Amino acid sequence: MKNQLRIIGGEWKRRVLPFASIEGLRPTPDRVRETLFNWLMWDVQNTQVLDLCAGSGALSFEALSRGATHVMMIEPNATQAKFLKDNLQLLKAENCEIKIMTAQKALATLKTEFDLVFLDPPYALDLWQELALKVNPLIKNQGYIYVEADRDLNLLNLPHTWHLEKQTKAGVVRAGLYKKQAS
Repeated sequence: MKNQLRIIGGEWKRRVLPFASIEGLRPTPDRVRETLFNWLMWDVQNTQVLDLCAGSGALSFEALSRGATHVMMIEPNATQAKFLKDNLQLLKAENCEIKIMTAQKALATLKTEFDLVFLDPPYALDLWQELALKVNPLIKNQGYIYVEADRDLNLLNLPHTWHLEKQTKAGVVRAGLYKKQAS
């Protein structure tokens, strides 16, 4: 059984893309994605983006559709990574890379600095703090970090250099946009 997501804005607005049926895989809801990209409206173009837990790729495809220069997707599930690759081919997107490994392993190999990071791990794994601490050195000063969780964002123990700019809630989903400040 295939699931689908819809790109909300940009070059590929209204395009529908399939993704695998995998337990715990849940795309960022349309309403939350629309809010996030409204917040980032002027800050997505010409950015280096890191999607730590790509999953369906909803956030990555949205960023690419809206003019990100390059997106790095990390997805440990080979089945879902194939969907991501197929969707990139379908969209003829060449400015995206996929690493098929855990976020922890991928972060140990990355040297690039990013303007925008998506931190939206599977809720059950409780990886927010661990991944935040590992990715922090790779985020440019004044870079943005989008965090999505199923609990109050204050409970995630994120780095003190991340300043919460905006937040929203939709059902169980709590989402925040942070900006990295100099320490």
